[in-house]
Amino acid sequence: MNKTITLILAFSLTLFTACYEHFPLKQDVSRTQNKFLNQDSIEVKFPDLVKDKITLMAMVYTHCPDICPMTTHNMQLVESKLSEKELDNVRFVVISFDPNRDTPAVLKKFAEIRDIVFDRWSFLSGDERNTKEVMLKFDVKAVPADSSYDAEGNLSYYIVHTDRISLIDQDGVLRKNYVGSIAEINEILEDLKYLMK
Repeated sequence: MNKTITLILAFSLTLFTACYEHFPLKQDVSRTQNKFLNQDSIEVKFPDLVKDKITLMAMVYTHCPDICPMTTHNMQLVESKLSEKELDNVRFVVISFDPNRDTPAVLKKFAEIRDIVFDRWSFLSGDERNTKEVMLKFDVKAVPADSSYDAEGNLSYYIVHTDRISLIDQDGVLRKNYVGSIAEINEILEDLKYLMK
């Protein structure tokens, strides 16, 4: 009898641990809506624009020399490995934490250079308040670092920032974060397919 109880407890603990490891987060990020302009300068609300969709979201800036392009590329790799049917359930969102330089037109060019099709992607730029609220909600840090002036006198600066892709489920709940620039693509695919069940 004791062996049976022990086995049941061990099995239950395994199930609980597996679920926890699969999705370690359960944070509702849909309660407040933040206003942004998308790549076409159309006002949208996030996360309302991805309602009922599974979302991969990253915060980047276009002047980033390494992490942000790599993060965006990893999101593209995920997109490329999903079937058309699976892609019907998924949206990709990129929000700039450098809205002073990353206007909608700049974000659109950033996407077009990478051959991103906007059917499933939104590139968002907002004012300081909305941007900071989303950064706080997703615990993203961004601190200006080295700065200089170019020959025309324009200020140029880099930003030290959180390297992250966030997975949001169909109910607007943040379920998992990945290190964006070195994300394991198969892990993200597995998690997306788990949410599609």
